This record gives sequence, C-alpha cells and structure tokens, in this order.
Amino acid sequence: QLQLVESGGGLVQPGGSLRLSCAASGFTPENYAIGWFRQAPGKEREGVSCISVKDGSTYHVASVKGRFTISRDNAKNTVYLQMNSLKSEDTAVYYCAAARRLSSACVPFYDYIYWGQGTQVTVSS
Repeated sequence: QLQLVESGGGLVQPGGSLRLSCAASGFTPENYAIGWFRQAPGKEREGVSCISVKDGSTYHVASVKGRFTISRDNAKNTVYLQMNSLKSEDTAVYYCAAARRLSSACVPFYDYIYWGQGTQVTVSS
C-alpha cells in the first residue's frame, strides 16, 4: 500500500529555513512524481513544488522560486523540500503527494492522488 509520511515542520522566524522530508513506501517510485502542496487557513490547497522521481526534473511555483528547492534521494525513497528565506505567508500545513507519471513531467498538480498526513509550518517572530 502506497504510504507517504512527512516530517520536518515547525516554528521558524521570518528569514529562517526549514527542510521538510517525505518518506515514501509501498510503490515503485520511478513511475511517480512527488509534489509538495500547502494549505493556509481559509485558503485552498495549492501546489508548491514537484519532482520527477525518474529523472529529477523539478518545478516550483513563482511565489517560492529561488527560495524553495525540491530534491530526492532515491536510495532512501525520500523527497525533500528545502525552504529558505521563509516569509509569514509561507505559514501553512504542508503535504506531500504522489502522482503516476509515465513521462518525466511532474506537473500538472491536479492529478496527485496519494497524500501524506501533513506537517505544520509556522513562520512567525
């Protein structure tokens, strides 16, 4: 059974950094893309970053480009989201998710169907 487990959330001051981890099990990762999503209070969930497990190609939305970096460690079946220069508007519950992919494209975000439980990220002084 496909399972995704996030970790690494917490409280950080504006301008600080956090690294989220998404450990995957129960499936063959090279046939999937892994994405990070977030949902702030009162807002819809949005896709933030994603990566093709097959070839490592990545995508970041404009609001996090240059600050967030997604990466993978195939030996550990883990995907990371390094978040730097955090802002208060980055405060949200962050989820990792998986989508079947035959190609190396990790977008679009609408067909991610396997989800982790989420981890809270709070950016506040």
